[in-house]
Amino acid sequence: MSHDHEHDHRHDHDHHHGHGHGHHHHHAPAPGHGRAFALAIGLNTVFVAIEFIYGFLAGSTALMADAGHNLSDVLGLVLAWGAALLAKRAPSARYTYGLRSSSILAALANALLLLLACGAIGLEAVQRIATPHPVEAVTVSVVAAIGVAVNGFSAWLFMAGSKGDLNIRGAYLHMAADAAISLGVVVSGLVIMGTGWTWLDPAVSLVIVLVIVWGTWSLLRESLQMAMAAVPDSIDAEEIQRFLAACPGVAEVHDLHIWAMSTTETALTAHLVMPGGYPGDGAIDAIVAELREKHGIHHCTLQVEEGTTAHNCALAAHGA
Repeated sequence: MSHDHEHDHRHDHDHHHGHGHGHHHHHAPAPGHGRAFALAIGLNTVFVAIEFIYGFLAGSTALMADAGHNLSDVLGLVLAWGAALLAKRAPSARYTYGLRSSSILAALANALLLLLACGAIGLEAVQRIATPHPVEAVTVSVVAAIGVAVNGFSAWLFMAGSKGDLNIRGAYLHMAADAAISLGVVVSGLVIMGTGWTWLDPAVSLVIVLVIVWGTWSLLRESLQMAMAAVPDSIDAEEIQRFLAACPGVAEVHDLHIWAMSTTETALTAHLVMPGGYPGDGAIDAIVAELREKHGIHHCTLQVEEGTTAHNCALAAHGA
């Protein structure tokens, strides 16, 4: 029993070393993101007010819908920024992982908020198609053109971090979607000027809704999976199972669990049956390093067993 405890203690030291590396990697871009969030929230808050007022005065459903969508994105950005700040909090006795998982909740809330806005936009657009209203197309086009600039710039602020962080990708997708939506409103305004087709304004709103839903679905699915402790899409659980099973001295791998600690960090726990006994810190260090560098696992805990006793874990039915 004491021998096993020593193994756990030795690996725990390595486990903290791996965690330190992941911590540095996660927070390196934070200052830039903070400025991006502040700029994007400020610009979009001002623009939402302008867009809604002019949309109401011009009788444009598309413009008012775009303003409502922008407002939902401002709220989403506030959520995402708050989560990014919370993720920097150090672990405590109660929250032993820190508050990293708040970024997952923010990404999920962001997706739900966007889909909710889509429902409101769609309902209003259908009503407007049934009973068309006059639209001041020049005002619509000018205000929407400003929206293209504001949202395009906001999306650019988040572009760099959008590939490695689901939370930042949520913010980026929102801003990019807004820019595309505003462009659609500009075009519809120009067409209405030339043709007088006022029904085009709510019709464009419906097209916008479909585009947003299509773009948001993957964010919703992935953030929901993370919230349910599923293996992240970027991780191949079977490949990791094969890698661990092929490590020198490993006869069997069981109780393998992989889940997202945050939108950027992944954790893993596994039991390695090694009949020859504990192979030493160097061998375990090498396994952890490869999991981190080649598979993107930032936080590993490996339990070494000699296989002399049976371990019946309720979660071990499928190995992951």
